[in-house]
Amino acid sequence: MRVYFIFDIKEEFINLYKGNERILYNILKEIYYLEKEEVEYGYHLFKQLINPIDKNKVDRYLFLKLHQDIPYSKRKNTHYYNNLYRDEISRLVVKKSYIKIEAEQLSSSFFQYLNQINQRLFVCEFKYQDYFFLEEFEEKETI
Repeated sequence: MRVYFIFDIKEEFINLYKGNERILYNILKEIYYLEKEEVEYGYHLFKQLINPIDKNKVDRYLFLKLHQDIPYSKRKNTHYYNNLYRDEISRLVVKKSYIKIEAEQLSSSFFQYLNQINQRLFVCEFKYQDYFFLEEFEEKETI
């Protein structure tokens, strides 16, 4: 299972780390794995890097865009995409500072919809050390 954390990176950091995404990934990874004693430091660093996510806007957009698709459903705060023809099972939860996708496969149909909402989204998969700007991932998928 892949667990993707998606962040809305501030414009100045996108400009700074474009082409050096590994540095941005390493910063977020260090924050993710911080010890309990260093959480306050990590919180302040994290707040400098990311924009807050409008949870209601993202939830509403996804629901309105997908509610007529057969593979899609939503229960409480979790969006589900279960497409047996593509062998895809994905779960998405929107928080105020990040979006979390749990996927049984390497990709998720949710990526294309999130990219339509915001092109500054940076995706991190800490277990398998995968990272990318969602816009660039979408470009590779269409080529």
